[in-house]
Amino acid sequence: MSRTASISRQTAETQIQLELNLDGTGTPQIETGVGFFNHMLTLLARHSLMDLTVDAQGDIDVDFHHTVEDVGICFGQALAQAVGDKTGINRYGSLSLPMEETLVTSAVDLSGRMAFVYKVDFPTEKIGDFDCQLVEVFWEAVAANARMNLHLLHHHGHNSHHISEAVFKGTARALRQAVTVDPRQQGVPSSKGSLTES
Repeated sequence: MSRTASISRQTAETQIQLELNLDGTGTPQIETGVGFFNHMLTLLARHSLMDLTVDAQGDIDVDFHHTVEDVGICFGQALAQAVGDKTGINRYGSLSLPMEETLVTSAVDLSGRMAFVYKVDFPTEKIGDFDCQLVEVFWEAVAANARMNLHLLHHHGHNSHHISEAVFKGTARALRQAVTVDPRQQGVPSSKGSLTES
């Protein structure tokens, strides 16, 4: 069974084409017009072992917000589509990831219900020309559209670049665990027998 998705989104602010393969090798093809965001999405692909293609054109002359949020919407939708009815998957994934002086925990539940807890503190407002608050914007959009629980906890660390990398790498690794098929898992990993939105 192919666990892939292709999502198109067009608004007055952005035009996005995103393709996702859950069972890939971590191959990224990323172009958003936002250099630091390209870097984070590349890390997301590499550490999740998902093939991820993103072609995004947005009103970055105004702000990066629309582009980052809309890519998050598309990635979340693609994740929900590609994982299907969730038969056989682990469902849960979590990792505490060190990045130099920084430690971040990411915990995921592909429950079919959205919950987002974000306790990440950046010591600076920007990383280069990238607003640090957009890290939260991206992952909240992913959680809402993938219909998953996502908890992000920043334990310590004082370098904004390292903190952002730890968030993206840690969540990539948590997602990698969650979407992996366990051959011992019979059916959907829920006592309710369903992991749909309800």
